[in-house]
Amino acid sequence: MLSCLARPRLGRATTSIVRTHTNRSFSMKGFSSYSKIYIATAGLISMPGLWWLTTTRDDVPRLESPAEHLAPERGPSREDVTHILSKEAYTYQVKNIAGVNRYDGAQLGSNSPCEDRFIHGKVSSPWNENDQWMSWAVFDGHSGWQTADLLTKQLLPFVRRRLTEAKPHSNDEPVPNESIQRAIMEGFVDLDDSIIKTAPDTVETNESFQDKIKKLGPAYAGSCALLSLYDPSTSTLHVACTGDSRAVLGQKGSDGKWEAIPLSVDQTGSNEEEVTRISKEHPGEENIAQGGRVLGLMVSRAFGDSLWKWPVDFQKEMKRRFKGPAPLTPRYDVRTPPYLTAEPVVTSTKIDPNKPSFLIMATDGLWDYLSSEQGVGLVGNWLEPQGTREKKSIPERTDGQFDFGRFWKDVNWKFEEERTTTQDDNAAVHLMRNSLGGNHHELIAGRLAFGPPFSRRIRDDITVQVVFFNTEK
Repeated sequence: MLSCLARPRLGRATTSIVRTHTNRSFSMKGFSSYSKIYIATAGLISMPGLWWLTTTRDDVPRLESPAEHLAPERGPSREDVTHILSKEAYTYQVKNIAGVNRYDGAQLGSNSPCEDRFIHGKVSSPWNENDQWMSWAVFDGHSGWQTADLLTKQLLPFVRRRLTEAKPHSNDEPVPNESIQRAIMEGFVDLDDSIIKTAPDTVETNESFQDKIKKLGPAYAGSCALLSLYDPSTSTLHVACTGDSRAVLGQKGSDGKWEAIPLSVDQTGSNEEEVTRISKEHPGEENIAQGGRVLGLMVSRAFGDSLWKWPVDFQKEMKRRFKGPAPLTPRYDVRTPPYLTAEPVVTSTKIDPNKPSFLIMATDGLWDYLSSEQGVGLVGNWLEPQGTREKKSIPERTDGQFDFGRFWKDVNWKFEEERTTTQDDNAAVHLMRNSLGGNHHELIAGRLAFGPPFSRRIRDDITVQVVFFNTEK
């Protein structure tokens, strides 16, 4: 009787469970109304619901942890420092590009997530798919990572498209450097226009609300860009800079000394040429550049940064409709945007095959602590054989009395030659280590002990690439 009642409503497994339970608990003579209700309810249970009836597993985490077994958290050890500095490092030996032997790279984040990005590798010549160039780039994002991330995917394609349009004066001549520089500049501007100027069209399309918000991210955030292109057929290195990331060439002279040759100039509110340029573009607006900043922003050229480019009324509309950032007004006197441009300054440099040389490219997180000359000196010393390196180091501090208050007394917060140490196989890691403290373990470990968001008070994101031309290591 029980089986007949249960079978129409229950699957096989459910029938078995109900039968066993009722046979144990009740006789057929005492088949009560409670039993009928139980069976009817069981018949409504779906197969997934059987997990609740049958499982004996308890996945709830246990929180007991005896206090005597807890070890206090400690700051980075010497091994930890090396691991932190090296975990994002890379080295590539280059075999088939004339003049390039190797390049190293490394990154140390301070923001979470890190707002810096980078690219590196081979790229086809704009004029012959069978010829290979090389490219390296670092992107220093601010107010978010979105713009820098977009640049890793789109900047090189935009630049290459413009380069393919550049033509030589004759078939027997290479494309002039001036034409290459102009094409690179146009590629930068094209991409920024697609970020900034297409926003009004984007918000009025039939795309979904969430897709529009995603597309607007690179306009809300911003990024500097430092792009290098090396053409082995002409041994020419083209460097394009928008913002304050920096490129410097180290070249060894006949006297054996390394010379620092600037390949870019920091474009900030402290650069008098940049301030003059902006003032001419906005006559009568005397307060655009103050305290080394352009309406509050450190750099004078950048991708994205729509608050410095969109009309104020449009900014207010974007704030209302898409929760964009609040306009700079009334804190800053914004009258005639745009105040920023993504147009880069481009240099072209012939790499002498008879002179060992190397390129350092880094975001301002490195140059906050190092001068260009110091960076070249560090890499030059790193290149020397172990036995011939110039040794200028002091014993590591071990008294445990260091704190950041000493920056205003007897410890320099920037690079000190006396703290130089050479212990890394990667030149980019070598630069980062020495910029942050070198052999002064308490100083460098203290800087690395901070995690986000507090680390941002003591250091910025750092991204470094070092490229070796005609140089063996």
